[in-house]
Amino acid sequence: MNITDKEFEQFSSLVYDRAGINLHIGKKQLVQTRLGKIMRTEGIDNFSSYLDMILRDDSGNRLVELLDAISTNHTYFFREKEHLRWLNDQILPDISKLESVKQSGQIRIWSAGCSTGEEPYTIAIDMMENYKFPFPVEIKMLATDLSSKVVSIAQNGVYREEKLQNVPKPMISKYFQKGSGSAGGLYRVNEDIRRKITFRKFNLMDPFPFKKQFDFIFCRNVMIYFDKQTQERVVQKFQKYVKPGGYFVVGHSESLSGVKHEFKYIAPTIYRKMT
Repeated sequence: MNITDKEFEQFSSLVYDRAGINLHIGKKQLVQTRLGKIMRTEGIDNFSSYLDMILRDDSGNRLVELLDAISTNHTYFFREKEHLRWLNDQILPDISKLESVKQSGQIRIWSAGCSTGEEPYTIAIDMMENYKFPFPVEIKMLATDLSSKVVSIAQNGVYREEKLQNVPKPMISKYFQKGSGSAGGLYRVNEDIRRKITFRKFNLMDPFPFKKQFDFIFCRNVMIYFDKQTQERVVQKFQKYVKPGGYFVVGHSESLSGVKHEFKYIAPTIYRKMT
C-alpha cells in the first residue's frame, strides 16, 4: 500500500494539530511503513479509510494507536551521563538550598516524554545512590508520555538485560529484581524506586493541569519533533511550572536557541529559572 501526497498531508495535519509533531515530507516513508503494518493487521485496504476511522472514533483510541506507531521510543538506563553529572554537581545542590524544599521536605520532578520509563527510573536511582541530601527529603516524580503503550511498560518497570548495559553491577543488585525461569533475562525495578514515580499519559499540547510547580523538569528528545512555533509555546508553558531557582533540561540534540523564554542559559541543554 502506498500513501499519496494528499493522504500524507492529511495525516501530517492531524498529528500536528493533536500532538504538535511536525511530520515533514521526509517522514513519508516512515509513516507509510508503520501505518501500513496496522492496516494489514486489521484488513484496512487504503490510507484514506484508515484516516476516516481515526476521525470517527470518539474514544480516541485510534488516534492513540496512530501516535504510538509514529513515535520513536529508543532509550536505555543511564543515557546521557553528562546530565547526571550536572544533576549531582549543581542541580541538586542548588535545589537543596531552596526554602520551599527545606520547608516541605520534598523534591518535585517531572520527566516529560518519559518513553518506556528508563529516564525517570535512572533519575531516581541516581539521586538515591549518588547525592546525599543535607536533610530528609521525599522524592516525588511525575513521568508522562503521549503514548499509552510506553506508559504501560514504564508502570510495569520490567526490562530486558540489554537495557541495563550502562548500569553498574552493584546498582543492578541493589535496585533491580532479577527474573528467573520463564522471566530469565528480565529485570524489574525495585518497589521502593517505583513508588517514587507516578506515570501518566499526557499530551504536551493540552493545558497543564498542575497545582504545584516542579523543582526541575527533564524534557529530553521531545522537542526535536516540534517546529519552532510549537517549541516556543511548549517551553513557555514549562517555565510557568518550574519553581524560581529550579532547572529545565533538554536533550543534547536540542536547544532553546531562537525560542523566546525566560530561563537563564547555564550550559548546553541546561537552563535555570531565576525569578
